[in-house]
Amino acid sequence: MNCLQDQFPQLVIDLDKLRKNLAALTGRCQDLLIEISPVVKAANALPEVARVMGEKARYLLTSRMDQVRRMKADGIATPIMMIRIPMLSELKEMVAFCDASLQSDLSVLRATEEAAARQGKTHSVILMQDLGDLREGFWYAEELVQAALEVEKQMPHLHLLGVGTNLSCYGSIKPDKRNMQGLASLAQEVEEAIGRPLEIVSGGASTSVYMVLDGSMPDKINHLRLGEIILNGTSGTGNPDFLHQDVFTLRAMVAECREKPSHPVGQLGLDAFGKTRVYQDRGIRRRAIVDVGRLDYGDPEDITPLQPGVQVLGASSDHTLLDVEDYPGDLKAGDVLEFGLSYGSTAFLCGSPSIHICYKNG
Repeated sequence: MNCLQDQFPQLVIDLDKLRKNLAALTGRCQDLLIEISPVVKAANALPEVARVMGEKARYLLTSRMDQVRRMKADGIATPIMMIRIPMLSELKEMVAFCDASLQSDLSVLRATEEAAARQGKTHSVILMQDLGDLREGFWYAEELVQAALEVEKQMPHLHLLGVGTNLSCYGSIKPDKRNMQGLASLAQEVEEAIGRPLEIVSGGASTSVYMVLDGSMPDKINHLRLGEIILNGTSGTGNPDFLHQDVFTLRAMVAECREKPSHPVGQLGLDAFGKTRVYQDRGIRRRAIVDVGRLDYGDPEDITPLQPGVQVLGASSDHTLLDVEDYPGDLKAGDVLEFGLSYGSTAFLCGSPSIHICYKNG
């Protein structure tokens, strides 16, 4: 394992399992002529991860310009697509470093054209349609078609790469036959308006994979933007049994372990994050503390102990509190416990400067 073994907390990344997840999903999508673009944002575009995910990809995707800058500095050669709709203030840098972007506002498209013209570059764009999740995207189909026509006919430094949508992120709307067919029909309308086929019809992110697996994805959809299901082997709607859910593992060292009451003693107020909490009184229980907390992984409900008899009770900024009464052994300070991670906790940990990154099978 490539890390300093005595430094904790550790985030262990198994690059072989990551590569296998990517290959398994790529193969299943390619059978239906669907291209995968890997999203590296939750891995904080760590160079070892980005190199694995970008080995055979046309684009690597991220939403953060700081990650783009680091990938370029790290020598990542795969073209980069910006998947957060860009701010006017970052267009100069985005055009300089990114090959493509998702766009949803005509004024931003016009400013992107000006930035690309000043740099003598051609920048590719995917126009986003809001199909009900109420995040980014044109709401009216005719508005997107008109924007597509303007890009195609009046913006010589922009290349209309395709159309796309985002689902399941804000409004929790699932991809289904109705909204995917709506995207397919919109793509057909754009193609008729501009007089040529689009290269990409992007049907969403990890939650859309299940339509590929059950054969319900419309033929017109030929592109998916995948992060969570590659990195964590799961998404909001399931855990495919052919994917590894343990690419990322948190290893934390016990700093204290002793018997204490299970209910706080004294007058209850707010916790460190201004929340009112409810505690269950289970009497005197053995408790452990590991030195990793909300500032490192976000929500304590997003980490799962891998050893039997360990339960996450909660966390402060810097500590995680564990019930270890049923742990089969004599747990003590200096012992190491391991935790499985959600997509959200993975994203926090990869970006935390206090976490020591370790690689397996690199």
